[in-house]
Amino acid sequence: MLQVRRAADRGHFDHGWLDTHHTFSFSRYVDREHTRFRSLRVMNEDVVQPGQGFGTHPHENMEIVTYVLTGALEHRDSMGNGEVLRPGEFQRMTAGTGITHSEFNPSDSEPVHLYQIWLFPERNGLEPSYEQKAFDKAGRQNQLQLVASQDAGEGSLLIHQDARIYLGDLDEGAVVEHVIESGRHVWLQVLRGTVDVNGESLQTSDGVAISDEAAVSITGASAAEIMLFDLA
Repeated sequence: MLQVRRAADRGHFDHGWLDTHHTFSFSRYVDREHTRFRSLRVMNEDVVQPGQGFGTHPHENMEIVTYVLTGALEHRDSMGNGEVLRPGEFQRMTAGTGITHSEFNPSDSEPVHLYQIWLFPERNGLEPSYEQKAFDKAGRQNQLQLVASQDAGEGSLLIHQDARIYLGDLDEGAVVEHVIESGRHVWLQVLRGTVDVNGESLQTSDGVAISDEAAVSITGASAAEIMLFDLA
């Protein structure tokens, strides 16, 4: 069963400094039919203008992952981390018992386009932690590259939830398959381009929840970039 979440149907706010779309209920956007999918709680697509950003703010008991499509995002947190996240890099932050952090576009000319994603953790009260890693682009060309998992397998980042997160870059006409084990579910987010997913056409920024299927087949209808979540 596929349930498509079209890009145009998401919550949308343009604050001037921030243009943001919410797949699930978030902040002032409330949609009782779209509050979460399994452990996936937030799927926000943000464009932050040059020299702007999110001031220091708190989080707790959430796994927060960030992926930049274009531009750069400067991160600082109460654990002492200060990093700049660039395209091709993946960031994971365990908020656990509580952290504060800020996110800022350090450019004076270029917007930063990013996805920020929250997942519920396997349990509350985890020790806060942070990881950031650049992954070889060749490792996801016409295949799925594991970037985060509960066991940090295949060199992926550690995420404290029964979830596996993959990135994939598809050429037009390329096909990738992902087997869905019994009792598991998949969320697919199209970051760029157009794909066909089990016969359903998805465009840039569309998402789809997949349950009760043995596998997902993804075909690049154009050059495309995707993020796939395999969830308990």
